[in-house]
Amino acid sequence: MSAARVCVDFAGGRRSLTFAGVVLLTLGVAAVAATYLGYRSVEAQRAVLDMKLQAINRSTQRDPAQEVRAAALSEEIGHVAEQLSTPWTSLLAELESASRDSGGEVALLSVEPDHTKHQVRITGESRDLPQVLSYLQRLQSSALLRYPMLESHDVKADDPQRPVRFAMTAEWKELP
Repeated sequence: MSAARVCVDFAGGRRSLTFAGVVLLTLGVAAVAATYLGYRSVEAQRAVLDMKLQAINRSTQRDPAQEVRAAALSEEIGHVAEQLSTPWTSLLAELESASRDSGGEVALLSVEPDHTKHQVRITGESRDLPQVLSYLQRLQSSALLRYPMLESHDVKADDPQRPVRFAMTAEWKELP
């Protein structure tokens, strides 16, 4: 007995192209193209969002040197605001008025405010001590200044007119 012969044809005959096959092939190619274009669109959106996120991260990162500069600037602004809060117009008008009322013989050399204590230090010269005391008494009746006190006085012996140089302090009142 002999076995029957088996014929295996691995490269079978070619089938002809059908309309349904062409439609399925076209739909498959179209689906692959649509998927690729959708992927590219999503990838472009992701890249834009990535750049926005990096920009936000850069803007929110804190630079220690910049923080130090900002703190110094803030402190300087505070000092300027404090100096601007000094009632210069009324204070200088009051000192000038007191000089006039006490005989006009008092010359102010400096007016230095201390903003933290609301005090002002006044340095000046006069012909004699009674003029200085008259000026001090006039300042004591001032509505703007409180507690004016003579801190020091001395006669300038090297000057032929022998003026009296004095220093006094007073607190200024807050304006309403």
